[in-house]
Amino acid sequence: MAGAVPTYKLEFPYKRSLGPIVGAFLTGLRDRQVLGIRSAAGRVLVPPLEFDPETGEENLEWTRVGEAGVVRGFSWVEEPLPKHPLDRPFAWVLVQLDGADTNLVHVLDADSRAAVEIGMRVRIRWASETRGHMSDIACFEPEAG
Repeated sequence: MAGAVPTYKLEFPYKRSLGPIVGAFLTGLRDRQVLGIRSAAGRVLVPPLEFDPETGEENLEWTRVGEAGVVRGFSWVEEPLPKHPLDRPFAWVLVQLDGADTNLVHVLDADSRAAVEIGMRVRIRWASETRGHMSDIACFEPEAG
């Protein structure tokens, strides 16, 4: 059909073994707490990495960070796909949790695109049942007040 715009489906399906760092992070989520790792330079990495991205040294000092934070970037999804975590419009967000120096990618449940802005405060909404998976964070939601 002349002039038709092709549609593409971009995916990166994979499975990963957990290991001691990601395993501990997910166990923390199961217990409704977010853990990061402090690098040699004192930066708190969330999600945690096994090695310091600046020095290559092992990261071994665990620290708990807050359940709330600041949106550092976002992308609005008007028409969610069946495999998306929410069945209504939402935003993918980069959230810098309180006490962390890096951003975590997750979902923000917001009423509209107009309700989302960089710098807004958000809070974790935990899943009703946790099991040691990223979906233990059901989503983020705007912080009240």
